[in-house]
Amino acid sequence: MTQDPTRGTPAVPGLPAPRLLHERGRLPWSLKLAVVVIYPIASLLFRLRYRNGERLPRTGPVLLVANHVSVLDPLACARLVYDHGRVPHFLAKEAVFKGLAGVILRDAGQIPVARGSSEARGALAAAAADLEAGNVVVIYPEGSVTRDGDWWPMQARTGVARLALTTDAVVLPVAQWGPQRVHDYHTRKLRLRLRTPTDYSIGEPVDLTALRAEVRDGRPLTPDLLREVTDTIMGRVRDLLADVRGEPAPPGFAARPRRSLPGDLPGSAA
Repeated sequence: MTQDPTRGTPAVPGLPAPRLLHERGRLPWSLKLAVVVIYPIASLLFRLRYRNGERLPRTGPVLLVANHVSVLDPLACARLVYDHGRVPHFLAKEAVFKGLAGVILRDAGQIPVARGSSEARGALAAAAADLEAGNVVVIYPEGSVTRDGDWWPMQARTGVARLALTTDAVVLPVAQWGPQRVHDYHTRKLRLRLRTPTDYSIGEPVDLTALRAEVRDGRPLTPDLLREVTDTIMGRVRDLLADVRGEPAPPGFAARPRRSLPGDLPGSAA
């Protein structure tokens, strides 16, 4: 494995090189296009306020774990990551990877997720490879916008734990609050107000050193272990959200819906 001193991250044979912003001139056309289109839109829609942005490492693999309050979350979250010197790769539903949009998204390093357990496992494998290459992967473990009437996180899928335990990525819990004021998923109303206050709080990295060592030594990834780690990570996200909102956090997580609805991200966290 070779080390490029301009990147700060090892080059992994067979995997895409880390995409860092000091290499912007060498980024593919799709990412340049995304910046030109998404950044101004996000700047118009959201007045972004960041807490503890310095916790997002400038180099190396990062698994950024966020709550999901709006279908517009990726616009604001992409700017969060970009403003801190990195390029985000999102796990997103396969339905948006159609036609020209699909060509652009795939070339930009975004990761499609299809329905079904085997397809979801393939998406997680792609995300793990992306992390191994030193990139930032953004995941919404709830798999869809929360159905909780007060916008607290739902019970999450456990794919986030699988990624967290089987890679060496820095696992960062992130709370976001504000995009739901622009698009309310519950009422399906779009309120195009300019510069809506939107808060992001990045938590301390989740320390999984001991559990990762056990997994490397052969401990199986049982459903109970995956659920425990998932709830630990999402508990951190929920507590950050409570701090941002200035409200006490509920003791648990809202129940997941029994069926998918339009706008869901099926299997995005497997």
